Amino acid sequence: MGMERKRKVSLLDAVDKSKIAKINGGGGGPGINSWTGRPYSQRYYEILVKRRGLLVWHQKEEFLQVFKSIQIVILVGETGSGKTTQIPQFVLEAIDIKTTPDKRKKIMVACTQPCRVAAMSVSRRVTEEMDVTIREEVGYSIRFEDRSSARTVLKYLTDGMLLREAMTDPLLERYKVIILDEAHERTLATDVLFGFLKQVLTNRPDLKLVVMSATLEAEKFQCYFDAPLMKVPGRLHSVEIFCTEKPESDYLDAAIRTIVQIQRIETPGDVLMFLTGEEEIEDACRKITKKVANMGDKVGPVKVVPLYSSLSPTMQQKIFKPAPPPLKEDGPAGRKIVVSTNIAETSLTIDGIVYVVDPGFAKQKVYDPRVHLESLLVSPISKAIAHQRSGCAGRTQPGKCFRLYTEKSF
Repeated sequence: MGMERKRKVSLLDAVDKSKIAKINGGGGGPGINSWTGRPYSQRYYEILVKRRGLLVWHQKEEFLQVFKSIQIVILVGETGSGKTTQIPQFVLEAIDIKTTPDKRKKIMVACTQPCRVAAMSVSRRVTEEMDVTIREEVGYSIRFEDRSSARTVLKYLTDGMLLREAMTDPLLERYKVIILDEAHERTLATDVLFGFLKQVLTNRPDLKLVVMSATLEAEKFQCYFDAPLMKVPGRLHSVEIFCTEKPESDYLDAAIRTIVQIQRIETPGDVLMFLTGEEEIEDACRKITKKVANMGDKVGPVKVVPLYSSLSPTMQQKIFKPAPPPLKEDGPAGRKIVVSTNIAETSLTIDGIVYVVDPGFAKQKVYDPRVHLESLLVSPISKAIAHQRSGCAGRTQPGKCFRLYTEKSF
């Protein structure tokens, strides 16, 4: 531990403060935040060291060259490479926003997310990284809640909210750059935005578009927009993948058994388990809490947290709270278990997740043309989603993914 701490201090000392002043907009003197006019906090420098270790940071110059020379950029990078948090900040640096409030009203960067939890959590993280205040320079806009102001230069919003803004402002004149994140999710709103923005870009040569995806099938986006494709190679942390030897008859029961097994034999680290819906998640939370309680003092305490879209924002924020401390001083460490729908697959980085339990199912919208109705049906996930889920275990440290289906069925 001592060695690691020394290494961190030396990295902080090595940071060139004159360069740091330019990272989030330039303009200020050495160590002065140009957005606020105040010196950077110690927390900023600590986060900066982590940011410099992200895969996307190493391709910053290459991205900025491409971005400045062309109107549309398609970017593909593994889960955890830092696309969602870093690219909007690189873009802010590239478009050189002046600090006068009257100009800020006209120049904004929008970054879309497929779900509201992602928009909220990512905006808060970027606020820390830029060392500013939420609702001032960085804000977010979700249904029923708008945390942005006239000073906001970077806004995270759900794709549905951007579509709603387009109804009143057809050319999206408030924005200088639009970033469509998690494009591989292919939600209805994102697909409509693809077609809409393609038309807007022809009428607004000054508008720039960045399409970001985590899958390697971004060639479709490339053909559609006729734009260059940039790839962020590699994965930040390794993930060990385990499959079952034979198919499971009841995936919910198998998932709970896997959680109990992790709690009994695996090293400390939080768990993320994917299930299909609210009822199933609440049922699983109750069963896991009961089974772990029956294991007694041999294992550490657990905090089981549900996560689904209809949960209130206050309850959703519980997933970011740390794991419970050990019951005794020398006792086994506590563990946080997040039981979630597929909303945790995307831009949501929950610190401390080491283990992922993937039963291989999700609820998907299916349209029945005979009755003209859409219904949610539990169906097997695609290979791309399975790959995305396993990546959740390797965002902040090396992890393990337990797939509750055979390698053949994958």
